[in-house]
Amino acid sequence: MKILIADDDPQLLRALRITLTAQGYAVLTAVDGASAISTAIAEHPELLILDLGMPNLDGVEVIHAVRGWSQAPILVVSGRAGTADKVDALDAGADDYLTKPFSVEELLARVRALTRRLPQQQEGAAPPSLVVSLGDITIDLAARSVIDAAGGGRRQIRLTPTEWQVLELLLRNPGKLVTRQTLLTHIWGSEHVTDTGYLRLYISQLRKKLERDASAPRFLITEPGMGYRLELDEG
Repeated sequence: MKILIADDDPQLLRALRITLTAQGYAVLTAVDGASAISTAIAEHPELLILDLGMPNLDGVEVIHAVRGWSQAPILVVSGRAGTADKVDALDAGADDYLTKPFSVEELLARVRALTRRLPQQQEGAAPPSLVVSLGDITIDLAARSVIDAAGGGRRQIRLTPTEWQVLELLLRNPGKLVTRQTLLTHIWGSEHVTDTGYLRLYISQLRKKLERDASAPRFLITEPGMGYRLELDEG
């Protein structure tokens, strides 16, 4: 598997290259945003690890650019710990966010979690057909499409691969509680069963994209202290 790492810290870049190469990954590197984009276009990596604070286009700008043509998972590794920075990166199309400093073990766990489903995608294995309506929004799991028909239009809503994972678990259990532990274990692995704040962030992102009023959700319901439930339209 080919991984692109973009960071303007040469020591970190070298350490990550050595670590990931030792794990059997083919590693590409870039020291700024512009070279990250050009390398991604030329090499088509299966996964990207990006810093946010890079010269010549920051990480969020790189994410926007890459998301114009690639669905490869993107892991942001940044010293910016604020919620606003995380939300900006996820809104732009990142799939995961790791705050510096971090342990090598956690980085490798995040990489494994993001790449677990890549073989199925590359082999063309589509999930069983399931089309669901949430008000004006139609979700087609097999086609991996979300269409908003509000006002007689037809607007495509993009979900990140991780958002699809969260949504699919809820869609396959309509009206039923899906515990936080189930979601965290299924998507990120058993080592992340306590990362409930992280899960709340993804649910918040889904509500912004799928609910008319994210502050008063109609479909993505929180069961306090337990997990989440997806309520579908009647009929």
